[in-house]
Amino acid sequence: MQRSYSDSRPFKERKSLATRRREVAEIRTKFPNKIPVVVERYQKEKELPRLDKIKFLVSRDLSMSQFMLTLRARLLLSSTQAFYLLVNNKSLPSLSVTMAEIYQDSKDEDGFLYMTYASQEMFGHSGCC
Repeated sequence: MQRSYSDSRPFKERKSLATRRREVAEIRTKFPNKIPVVVERYQKEKELPRLDKIKFLVSRDLSMSQFMLTLRARLLLSSTQAFYLLVNNKSLPSLSVTMAEIYQDSKDEDGFLYMTYASQEMFGHSGCC
């Protein structure tokens, strides 16, 4: 069963802080070695498709480059299509760091790690990210 994310509001605006914290607590209890990640498309993005899901549970030792390959496959991008992944809408993480390192440095107060993806074209427009 695929969920449709037609609600264009960001995940943090669709659920209260308490609900998100409870969700993370349940995830961490069931999967203590996984990191809860929310990946959303930049709101002004026009080129890249939306992901079929926005929440991911990733292994702590997964590298950023491996996670990006997973997202690239889910987005069905061609080898010539570029995309960028921002942590908390502000930083481009190094591809060699593990998800655990990124999570430790950048997790939100609710316990999720938030990432936003955008195409190269979005970096040329003012007001991006």
